[in-house]
Amino acid sequence: MREFLKNELAGWKRWEAVWLAAAAGVIALLSVSWGDTWLGVVSSVTGVASVVCTGKGKLSAYLFGLVNSVLYALIAWQAAYYGETMLNLLYYVPMQFVGFFVWSRHMNEGTHEVEKRRMRAGGRLLTLLAVAAGTVLYGLLLRQMGDAMPFVDSFTTVASVAAMLLSVRMFAEQWWVWVAVDVFSVYMWYVDFAKGSGNMGTLLMWAVYLGNAVIMLVKWEREARAKERETTEGKG
Repeated sequence: MREFLKNELAGWKRWEAVWLAAAAGVIALLSVSWGDTWLGVVSSVTGVASVVCTGKGKLSAYLFGLVNSVLYALIAWQAAYYGETMLNLLYYVPMQFVGFFVWSRHMNEGTHEVEKRRMRAGGRLLTLLAVAAGTVLYGLLLRQMGDAMPFVDSFTTVASVAAMLLSVRMFAEQWWVWVAVDVFSVYMWYVDFAKGSGNMGTLLMWAVYLGNAVIMLVKWEREARAKERETTEGKG
């Protein structure tokens, strides 16, 4: 445990640590001030910690993610976003264990961060087609279930499944998908909040997710490209 904590705390740049502390602190304060429930506050804070640690390539991302997935599922159920509920309970919860195991076998001993890589063009196209088809099919099912926003909920659910798989496999392209998911999720929870749900913490959480996804997209693309250049030069 001591070694794990040491590795998780190692290698943080100042701006990364400030971003984590500021994002979690602000979202907690605003959620409490808006009268959000304890479920919303804890879910939001652990969710922010999870995505920032994912961007940093730290194993603790999956520990925070486990707590967030369970609590967020309860919130989504109350808001009648059944796609989000099933996504978190049936997919995200078990994937936290899978991700932790896979990442633990591909950690850089120097940086104590997970290795980062990029997909081939064929993989990107296949991912795009799968998300498009899945969104239509799952959206039709959610509409029959009485989902509040079936096709928006469907897209965020299906795209999140794809992004999580890319994340576990350490692909930088996950962040392109997360950006799209976060944009639609911000809209979806804004609509819910505007109806008087009081889920301010959840709305803020997704807004922070979006900002984090943009930052980490740049970070992962840069580091994955650098790794590719090192590999190419090494073969040369």
